[in-house]
Amino acid sequence: MAMRNFIKGTRPELTADCLPPQLDLARLPEHVAIIMDGNGRWAARRSLPRVAGHRAGAAAVRRTVEAAARLGIGCLTLYAFSTENWKRPRAEVDALMRLLKEFLGKELRNLQKNNIRFQVLGRCERLEPKLLEEIRRAEQATSGNTGLVLSIAVNYGGRTEIVDACRRIAREVAEGRLSPSEIEDRHISDNLYTSSLPDPDLLIRTSGEMRLSNFLIWQIAYAEIHVTPTCWPDFGERDLHEAVLDYQNRDRRFGGLNQAREVTSVQ
Repeated sequence: MAMRNFIKGTRPELTADCLPPQLDLARLPEHVAIIMDGNGRWAARRSLPRVAGHRAGAAAVRRTVEAAARLGIGCLTLYAFSTENWKRPRAEVDALMRLLKEFLGKELRNLQKNNIRFQVLGRCERLEPKLLEEIRRAEQATSGNTGLVLSIAVNYGGRTEIVDACRRIAREVAEGRLSPSEIEDRHISDNLYTSSLPDPDLLIRTSGEMRLSNFLIWQIAYAEIHVTPTCWPDFGERDLHEAVLDYQNRDRRFGGLNQAREVTSVQ
């Protein structure tokens, strides 16, 4: 289904038959982050090479971006390539980078047409120069868009991100612009790759694994976590809706108490 234009604060009309009846469009997570896992297992079950799984995973990215934009989610962050993934076979790494370049080449026009802002999170300087040029071109071209913010984490690691943030803060201290005693949580948050984004409300992991895999480990302190057995290449709009429904059924207290529930339990 082709996406329409998504202007901030609006969404295309959603028909009742395409949404679970319990889903409340007034209580959507503002920021959804996804650990896209299971490409290799998906391919192995079909006796296909791992690269085939990654290519099928790229199609799932397209579907999920469309579904998130239709639903009216503000930010979508996808974990595409970790700092540890360089340990994989060179052919697989090269294939993943080619897929990212293909995505940018094919989808930039759609991102523009649908008012989606694109950015990459991670240590991009290690990426191949032509790929980095494509990334910067897409970021610049979509920088003024006001709809869904699509962030792709590439050469990303949560611990690395915190180290980089600490280095920036240390420079401020060394230059006399900040006292060590003044450092607070917000100084860390303001120096992360995600400084322009709200913290994720919902973290989804596909393929059934129960790990964070070094993803957004500062930002997800109070995120709701939804794990689905579905491998990433099979993930689609229905899976996203199920995750959002699960999120809406959670009691989000952020360390406090649900006063209504506490009163009821006492009575």
